[in-house]
Amino acid sequence: MSTWLITGCSTGLGRALAEAVLARGDNAVVTARDLSGVRDLADAHPGAALALSLDVTEQTQVEDAVRRAGERFGAVDVLVNNAGYGYRAAVEEGDDADVRHLFATNFFGAVAMIKAVLPGMRARRSGTVVNISSIGARTTPPGSGYYAATKAALEGMTGSLRKELAPLGITAFAVEPGAFRTDFAGRSLTQSAEAIADYAETAGRRRKENDTIHGTQPGDPEKAAQAIIAAVGSPEPPALLLLGRDAVDAFREGLDADRASLDAWALLSSGTDIDAR
Repeated sequence: MSTWLITGCSTGLGRALAEAVLARGDNAVVTARDLSGVRDLADAHPGAALALSLDVTEQTQVEDAVRRAGERFGAVDVLVNNAGYGYRAAVEEGDDADVRHLFATNFFGAVAMIKAVLPGMRARRSGTVVNISSIGARTTPPGSGYYAATKAALEGMTGSLRKELAPLGITAFAVEPGAFRTDFAGRSLTQSAEAIADYAETAGRRRKENDTIHGTQPGDPEKAAQAIIAAVGSPEPPALLLLGRDAVDAFREGLDADRASLDAWALLSSGTDIDAR
């Protein structure tokens, strides 16, 4: 039996993952900023679930959540950094305070959680860190520059973290979901107050009032939860787990485009070494 600590469990992928973990008999520390969003999980699984209020941007709450998880279950075996939200704006439109809060939640909140659980994992020489990213980190859609930047930062950090932890018996990997039928494109999506007319045909098309994807996403959160559980339980978890056929297709297209660009510019790129002729 493993103990999972999952952030952002009130809805969506975090909720589906918490339910799946508990259904298979594991323990779960289920968290959300509003405790009422996860209290029912603890009520339904009184011995296996601990519901906590957690804002990952508040260091004292992060430390308290990890401490209480240890007191209740002895250790955190799997940390899933799922808490986060979307933000849409052309880069020029982005409000500085909004962008800072976005990074504080999507990136620095995950870092805080990781640093809080790692001492225990290092002491036991075991554990798994799962960081929920987005295929947007690769596709970088117009209007999602800041959101994509938070997820790209998360993935870059995860890659280094994985190498640092491997000799200690701990693993880390990132998850890139495509579009899943959650609240991400609805209630959880924010955007800039300002809309500049020159970006109407790029970033503007993806503003909430113009985006019709909500409720039609192809991804099934319950299947995504099972995929994450399978990856965590694998003897060799992937460095990057894609979720959804749309994510797989977009990733492949990106690889092909990157390869074509690399080949087209390889001569010029390679000619910048000191000894190049």
